[in-house]
Amino acid sequence: MSDSSVIELNTPSGDILNELLKAGAQKLLMNAVEAELAELLEQFRSERVDGKQTIVRNGYLPERSTQTGLGDISQNTEGA
Repeated sequence: MSDSSVIELNTPSGDILNELLKAGAQKLLMNAVEAELAELLEQFRSERVDGKQTIVRNGYLPERSTQTGLGDISQNTEGA
């Protein structure tokens, strides 16, 4: 059975409006992730084991991207 429900997204053209929308979406995504992380850290701030906080911010994972209707949007957290 070769019937597939996967739909390939078209690659958007490189116009200025598209780039502006991508940059805005990237900034919104970064802000949402940072806000969620801040909330999580605050929620578990008083959790301690042997006098040390159990949940802490611990570095960054490699850069990833999220696929949207505008194309892939980088989740780079530097410089924004």
